Parts: sequence; structure tokens; C-alpha cells
Amino acid sequence: MTPPSDLILRFAQPSDYIVVFELIQKLAEYEKLSHAVTGDAQALKEHLFGSQKYVEAILAESAGQAVGFALFFHNYSTFLTKPGIYLEDLFVLPEYRRQGIGRAILTKLAQIAVERDCGRLEWSVLDWNLSAQAFYRSIGASILDDWRICRVTQEGLTKLATKE
Repeated sequence: MTPPSDLILRFAQPSDYIVVFELIQKLAEYEKLSHAVTGDAQALKEHLFGSQKYVEAILAESAGQAVGFALFFHNYSTFLTKPGIYLEDLFVLPEYRRQGIGRAILTKLAQIAVERDCGRLEWSVLDWNLSAQAFYRSIGASILDDWRICRVTQEGLTKLATKE
């Protein structure tokens, strides 16, 4: 799989925030989770480019059109005593899949991780997404069956924050 010859991978710029948010919405639609998108493009813009940057994004473009993206942020490994990169979202539009674009994005993220002296690059994958799991294994990723994601959101977060 050789990516399209005109593929450009670049960090998202402030003018890209709407495109990134539209790709997030398409990802949610693909995962049948559109109802879970409760945020908005303006908040994303602030978190990507505001005075406190929480996330970064890479855009994949072909023929001048955004065809995929990765949204990521730093985490930290106490065992390695090194920062890491957590890939929150990776998405390629369906009509551009199986062209090497996802692999190119992951390669770019690996390069960023190496440049920043990170100890690891990690992400989650849905249990039903067997094609993604096979792809991730094919690039050398391990899927950790013995770890589970824990999450506290909205009302539960507020309750936990107010307990003494």
C-alpha cells in the first residue's frame, strides 16, 4: 500500500478547526456514536490553538482535500519516566482507506514520538473493529487484553470531585 503521491501530512493550523471537527463527526458516525458528540468546533479550536493547548492534530490531505486526521496528546509513563503520545482519534474517510494513508499517519506520529523522546505511542481500539485490530497488529502494535479503560464523565465526575 503506497499512499497517494500527492498525500500531505501536516499539523493542523487554526484555520483547519472546522475541517477537523467535521472529520470527528464523520468518525463518530462510522463508530455509530454520533449521539456522543456533544462538543463543538469552537471548543475544539480553543483546545487545539488556545493559550492552554490540550491536543494536537495531524491532517492528511490528498488533491487539496482533507481525507483523514489524527488527534493526539502527551501522557506520561512513570515506569519509563518518559512522556508518551496518546492517539485519541485516527480516521481516514472510507473512500480513501486501503491506500496507505492510515499507515502514513501512524508513521508520522511515530516520528513525532521519536523526535520528542517519548517512550511509547498508544491508543484504544473498539472490540468490534476487527479490521482495525488486524491493521494495528500488522504494523507491530500490541493489543493489551489484560487492561481495561476506566472512565468517569459528566455527572459522575462532578460527584467524585465534591466528595471528601
